[in-house]
Amino acid sequence: SLTFTNLSGKPFNTVAPADYTFWELLNQVVQEEPSASLDPIRLGYYASIGIQKGRPFTPDARMKKILTEAAAVGDATARAIAFKTRTKEAFYYSNSNWQLPFIGGYKFQTQTDVLNLDGYIFYYFLATGVTPAMEQKMVGQGSQYAWTARDSAGNSLDGGKNYRLHLPPNIPVKDFWSVILYSNQTRSQIQTDQRFPSVSSQTKGLLVNADGSVDVYFGPMAPPGKEKNWVQTVPGKGWNTILRLYGPLEPWFAKTWRPGEIEVLQ
Repeated sequence: SLTFTNLSGKPFNTVAPADYTFWELLNQVVQEEPSASLDPIRLGYYASIGIQKGRPFTPDARMKKILTEAAAVGDATARAIAFKTRTKEAFYYSNSNWQLPFIGGYKFQTQTDVLNLDGYIFYYFLATGVTPAMEQKMVGQGSQYAWTARDSAGNSLDGGKNYRLHLPPNIPVKDFWSVILYSNQTRSQIQTDQRFPSVSSQTKGLLVNADGSVDVYFGPMAPPGKEKNWVQTVPGKGWNTILRLYGPLEPWFAKTWRPGEIEVLQ
Protein backbone atom coordinates (compact mmCIF):
# COMPACT_ATOMS: atom_id res chain seq x y z
CA SER A 1 0.00 0.00 0.00
CA LEU A 2 1.03 3.59 -0.64
CA THR A 3 1.77 5.76 2.37
CA PHE A 4 1.41 9.51 1.85
CA THR A 5 3.43 11.74 4.17
CA ASN A 6 2.45 15.42 4.20
CA LEU A 7 5.64 17.47 4.58
CA SER A 8 4.00 20.88 4.18
CA GLY A 9 5.48 23.28 6.72
CA LYS A 10 7.97 20.71 7.96
CA PRO A 11 11.75 20.99 7.50
CA PHE A 12 13.37 18.07 5.71
CA ASN A 13 16.69 17.37 4.05
CA THR A 14 16.89 16.50 0.34
CA VAL A 15 20.67 16.88 0.04
CA ALA A 16 22.60 13.74 -0.83
CA PRO A 17 25.19 13.08 1.91
CA ALA A 18 28.88 13.50 1.19
CA ASP A 19 30.06 10.73 3.51
CA TYR A 20 29.74 6.96 3.82
CA THR A 21 25.95 7.13 4.16
CA PHE A 22 25.80 8.07 0.48
CA TRP A 23 26.67 4.47 -0.38
CA GLU A 24 24.05 3.12 2.00
CA LEU A 25 21.42 5.18 0.21
CA LEU A 26 22.71 4.01 -3.16
CA ASN A 27 22.46 0.41 -1.99
CA GLN A 28 18.89 1.06 -0.89
CA VAL A 29 18.02 2.29 -4.39
CA VAL A 30 19.57 -0.77 -6.02
CA GLN A 31 17.69 -3.10 -3.67
CA GLU A 32 14.30 -1.41 -3.96
CA GLU A 33 14.16 -0.32 -7.62
CA PRO A 34 13.90 -2.55 -10.72
CA SER A 35 17.31 -3.42 -12.16
CA ALA A 36 16.01 -2.42 -15.59
CA SER A 37 15.93 1.20 -14.41
CA LEU A 38 19.75 1.20 -14.45
CA ASP A 39 22.06 0.29 -17.31
CA PRO A 40 24.47 -2.70 -17.12
CA ILE A 41 27.59 -0.51 -16.99
CA ARG A 42 26.27 1.44 -14.00
CA LEU A 43 25.25 -1.74 -12.23
CA GLY A 44 28.72 -3.11 -12.93
CA TYR A 45 30.34 -0.15 -11.22
CA TYR A 46 28.11 -0.65 -8.21
CA ALA A 47 28.87 -4.38 -8.10
CA SER A 48 32.61 -3.64 -8.09
CA ILE A 49 32.26 -2.04 -4.64
CA GLY A 50 29.86 -4.66 -3.28
CA ILE A 51 26.45 -3.20 -4.13
CA GLN A 52 24.39 -5.94 -5.82
CA LYS A 53 20.67 -6.54 -5.90
CA GLY A 54 19.57 -9.25 -3.50
CA ARG A 55 22.86 -9.33 -1.62
CA PRO A 56 23.93 -7.62 1.63
CA PHE A 57 26.22 -4.61 1.36
CA THR A 58 28.85 -5.22 4.05
CA PRO A 59 32.15 -3.49 3.22
CA ASP A 60 35.00 -4.02 5.68
CA ALA A 61 36.75 -1.21 7.55
CA ARG A 62 39.29 -0.69 4.75
CA MET A 63 36.60 -0.34 2.09
CA LYS A 64 34.46 1.91 4.30
CA LYS A 65 37.39 4.30 4.64
CA ILE A 66 37.91 4.34 0.87
CA LEU A 67 34.21 4.91 0.19
CA THR A 68 33.98 7.68 2.78
CA GLU A 69 36.81 9.57 1.10
CA ALA A 70 35.37 8.87 -2.36
CA ALA A 71 32.01 10.39 -1.42
CA ALA A 72 33.68 13.58 -0.13
CA VAL A 73 35.88 13.91 -3.22
CA GLY A 74 32.94 13.24 -5.52
CA ASP A 75 30.82 15.88 -3.82
CA ALA A 76 33.64 18.44 -3.98
CA THR A 77 34.25 17.65 -7.65
CA ALA A 78 30.57 18.08 -8.53
CA ARG A 79 30.42 21.36 -6.57
CA ALA A 80 33.46 22.75 -8.40
CA ILE A 81 32.00 21.78 -11.79
CA ALA A 82 28.63 23.32 -10.89
CA PHE A 83 29.77 26.62 -9.43
CA LYS A 84 33.01 27.29 -11.36
CA THR A 85 32.42 25.67 -14.72
CA ARG A 86 34.93 26.33 -17.51
CA THR A 87 32.71 24.83 -20.20
CA LYS A 88 32.01 27.56 -22.77
CA GLU A 89 28.87 25.80 -24.01
CA ALA A 90 27.32 26.32 -20.59
CA PHE A 91 26.88 30.07 -21.10
CA TYR A 92 23.93 31.40 -23.06
CA TYR A 93 25.42 34.74 -24.07
CA SER A 94 28.94 35.92 -24.81
CA ASN A 95 30.54 37.93 -21.99
CA SER A 96 27.86 36.86 -19.53
CA ASN A 97 27.57 34.75 -16.41
CA TRP A 98 24.08 33.46 -17.26
CA GLN A 99 24.19 29.74 -17.88
CA LEU A 100 21.69 27.26 -19.28
CA PRO A 101 20.91 24.25 -17.07
CA PHE A 102 21.22 21.95 -20.08
CA ILE A 103 24.57 21.49 -21.81
CA GLY A 104 23.84 19.41 -24.89
CA GLY A 105 20.09 19.46 -24.41
CA TYR A 106 18.07 17.51 -21.87
CA LYS A 107 20.06 14.37 -22.73
CA PHE A 108 23.37 16.19 -22.07
CA GLN A 109 24.93 15.20 -25.38
CA THR A 110 27.20 17.71 -27.11
CA GLN A 111 28.18 14.88 -29.49
CA THR A 112 25.72 12.35 -30.86
CA ASP A 113 25.22 9.53 -28.36
CA VAL A 114 28.10 10.81 -26.18
CA LEU A 115 27.24 11.92 -22.66
CA ASN A 116 28.76 15.25 -21.63
CA LEU A 117 29.78 14.33 -18.10
CA ASP A 118 30.38 17.90 -16.92
CA GLY A 119 26.93 18.94 -18.17
CA TYR A 120 25.34 15.88 -16.57
CA ILE A 121 27.11 16.48 -13.26
CA PHE A 122 26.29 20.21 -13.26
CA TYR A 123 22.58 19.63 -13.72
CA TYR A 124 22.08 16.75 -11.33
CA PHE A 125 24.16 18.34 -8.57
CA LEU A 126 21.63 21.19 -8.56
CA ALA A 127 18.40 19.50 -9.65
CA THR A 128 16.57 16.18 -9.44
CA GLY A 129 14.30 15.79 -12.47
CA VAL A 130 14.37 16.56 -16.20
CA THR A 131 11.89 16.65 -19.06
CA PRO A 132 12.15 17.74 -22.72
CA ALA A 133 9.64 20.54 -22.07
CA MET A 134 12.20 22.25 -19.82
CA GLU A 135 14.73 22.58 -22.65
CA GLN A 136 13.23 22.30 -26.11
CA LYS A 137 12.26 25.35 -28.13
CA MET A 138 8.50 25.75 -27.89
CA VAL A 139 7.57 29.37 -28.46
CA GLY A 140 4.80 30.41 -26.09
CA GLN A 141 4.77 27.01 -24.39
CA GLY A 142 6.75 25.13 -21.78
CA SER A 143 9.52 26.92 -19.93
CA GLN A 144 13.10 28.13 -20.18
CA TYR A 145 15.66 28.75 -17.47
CA ALA A 146 18.76 30.87 -16.96
CA TRP A 147 20.99 30.18 -13.94
CA THR A 148 23.88 32.01 -12.32
CA ALA A 149 25.89 31.98 -9.12
CA ARG A 150 28.12 34.93 -10.05
CA ASP A 151 27.91 38.70 -10.22
CA SER A 152 28.91 40.84 -13.19
CA ALA A 153 32.59 40.65 -12.17
CA GLY A 154 32.49 36.85 -12.03
CA ASN A 155 32.57 36.69 -8.23
CA SER A 156 30.41 34.31 -6.22
CA LEU A 157 27.17 35.84 -4.97
CA ASP A 158 27.55 36.79 -1.29
CA GLY A 159 24.60 36.80 1.11
CA GLY A 160 26.11 39.76 2.98
CA LYS A 161 26.19 42.08 -0.05
CA ASN A 162 23.52 44.03 -1.89
CA TYR A 163 22.84 43.45 -5.59
CA ARG A 164 20.52 44.50 -8.39
CA LEU A 165 19.32 42.56 -11.44
CA HIS A 166 17.90 44.63 -14.29
CA LEU A 167 15.35 42.93 -16.55
CA PRO A 168 14.93 45.01 -19.73
CA PRO A 169 11.50 45.91 -21.13
CA ASN A 170 9.34 43.37 -22.92
CA ILE A 171 10.38 40.35 -20.89
CA PRO A 172 9.70 37.58 -23.42
CA VAL A 173 7.00 35.50 -21.76
CA LYS A 174 3.42 34.66 -22.63
CA ASP A 175 2.56 33.47 -19.13
CA PHE A 176 4.86 34.77 -16.38
CA TRP A 177 8.47 35.07 -15.20
CA SER A 178 10.10 34.58 -11.81
CA VAL A 179 13.46 34.99 -10.08
CA ILE A 180 14.05 32.46 -7.29
CA LEU A 181 17.05 32.22 -4.94
CA TYR A 182 18.72 28.99 -3.84
CA SER A 183 21.31 28.08 -1.23
CA ASN A 184 24.71 27.05 -2.58
CA GLN A 185 24.99 24.55 0.25
CA THR A 186 21.60 22.83 0.10
CA ARG A 187 20.70 23.69 -3.51
CA SER A 188 17.18 24.23 -2.18
CA GLN A 189 15.43 27.57 -1.78
CA ILE A 190 17.19 29.78 0.74
CA GLN A 191 15.66 29.95 4.21
CA THR A 192 15.00 33.52 5.38
CA ASP A 193 12.29 35.58 7.02
CA GLN A 194 10.52 35.67 3.66
CA ARG A 195 8.10 32.83 3.06
CA PHE A 196 9.01 32.65 -0.63
CA PRO A 197 12.53 33.75 -1.70
CA SER A 198 11.38 35.09 -5.05
CA VAL A 199 10.07 37.97 -7.11
CA SER A 200 7.90 37.43 -10.16
CA SER A 201 5.54 39.11 -12.61
CA GLN A 202 2.79 37.74 -10.37
CA THR A 203 4.11 39.55 -7.27
CA LYS A 204 1.38 41.87 -6.00
CA GLY A 205 2.61 45.47 -5.96
CA LEU A 206 5.66 44.73 -8.15
CA LEU A 207 7.38 47.97 -9.15
CA VAL A 208 7.72 48.31 -12.92
CA ASN A 209 9.83 51.10 -14.39
CA ALA A 210 8.33 53.63 -16.82
CA ASP A 211 9.91 51.86 -19.80
CA GLY A 212 8.49 48.48 -18.74
CA SER A 213 11.75 47.16 -17.31
CA VAL A 214 12.00 45.67 -13.82
CA ASP A 215 14.77 45.90 -11.22
CA VAL A 216 15.09 43.04 -8.73
CA TYR A 217 17.13 43.57 -5.55
CA PHE A 218 18.98 41.08 -3.36
CA GLY A 219 20.55 41.59 0.05
CA PRO A 220 20.08 41.27 3.82
CA MET A 221 17.88 44.40 3.94
CA ALA A 222 15.44 45.78 1.40
CA PRO A 223 16.24 49.11 -0.27
CA PRO A 224 13.76 51.70 1.00
CA GLY A 225 10.60 51.62 -1.07
CA LYS A 226 11.73 48.53 -3.03
CA GLU A 227 10.38 45.84 -0.73
CA LYS A 228 8.14 44.25 -3.37
CA ASN A 229 11.10 43.84 -5.73
CA TRP A 230 13.50 42.48 -3.09
CA VAL A 231 14.63 38.97 -2.13
CA GLN A 232 16.32 38.57 1.25
CA THR A 233 19.75 36.92 1.57
CA VAL A 234 21.73 35.74 4.59
CA PRO A 235 25.19 37.13 5.47
CA GLY A 236 27.86 34.46 5.39
CA LYS A 237 25.92 32.22 3.01
CA GLY A 238 26.35 31.99 -0.75
CA TRP A 239 23.41 31.84 -3.10
CA ASN A 240 22.47 31.28 -6.72
CA THR A 241 19.43 32.16 -8.74
CA ILE A 242 17.25 30.93 -11.58
CA LEU A 243 15.39 33.23 -13.95
CA ARG A 244 12.38 31.21 -15.07
CA LEU A 245 10.41 32.07 -18.21
CA TYR A 246 7.04 30.39 -18.62
CA GLY A 247 5.64 30.48 -22.13
CA PRO A 248 8.94 31.89 -23.48
CA LEU A 249 8.73 33.98 -26.63
CA GLU A 250 10.99 34.25 -29.70
CA PRO A 251 13.23 37.10 -28.39
CA TRP A 252 14.52 34.69 -25.73
CA PHE A 253 15.47 32.03 -28.27
CA ALA A 254 16.86 34.61 -30.72
CA LYS A 255 18.88 36.21 -27.89
CA THR A 256 17.61 39.65 -28.89
CA TRP A 257 16.46 40.06 -25.28
CA ARG A 258 18.84 39.26 -22.45
CA PRO A 259 18.74 39.83 -18.69
CA GLY A 260 21.27 42.16 -17.16
CA GLU A 261 24.17 40.85 -15.12
CA ILE A 262 23.78 40.90 -11.34
CA GLU A 263 25.49 44.11 -10.18
CA VAL A 264 26.92 44.80 -6.73
CA LEU A 265 25.39 47.89 -5.09
CA GLN A 266 27.74 50.05 -3.06
